[in-house]
Amino acid sequence: MIDLYYAPTPNGHKVTLFLEEAELDYRLHRVDISKGEQFKPEFLAISPNNKIPAIIDHAPADGGGPLSIFESGAILLYLAEKTGKLLSPELRERQATLQWLFWQVGGFGPMLGQNHHFNHFAPQPVPYAIERYQVETQRLYGVLNKRLEKTPWLGGDGYSIADIAAYPWVVSHERQRIDLNTYPAVNNWFTRIQNRPATERAWKRAETV
Repeated sequence: MIDLYYAPTPNGHKVTLFLEEAELDYRLHRVDISKGEQFKPEFLAISPNNKIPAIIDHAPADGGGPLSIFESGAILLYLAEKTGKLLSPELRERQATLQWLFWQVGGFGPMLGQNHHFNHFAPQPVPYAIERYQVETQRLYGVLNKRLEKTPWLGGDGYSIADIAAYPWVVSHERQRIDLNTYPAVNNWFTRIQNRPATERAWKRAETV
């Protein structure tokens, strides 16, 4: 059993997407970030950077006691290695998958997050920041589109943790002022993931909390 400490954000959705794809048993624990629950000592004990998601695996592969992990990319890599799913054992596809996973956690997510903030949440408009992060968002979508013109999935031939990491950020493309028709390979990829049964289950599970 895995305890997932969660909020319905792109980073939170990454982990439910994996858990549903791998058909693992898990419990969702909603962390209400609007009320500051991420700063509670019991949550900081498993996520010292006060961010969701975080997990506690009660049956780690080493047979030891419960193992806690924070950071969405680290969680996806841990679960993929534990289950042998959604990360190819073949050297080149595995490395491609990890590169695109790190691209998402290091650039695609943070830059789109800044886009969201300055377009929707900043207390006053900051034109320079709005323009900067809009241009960078468009550039990153272009990088993603070029990759998906070459391969069906980010890692290569198989759906993987790299796709799971990137997809939830594209869900909010309209709020990022992105027209997916401008990026046809991304649009095709997005639709294929959206229609996966595990994706549908993950979104329904999120509604329960």
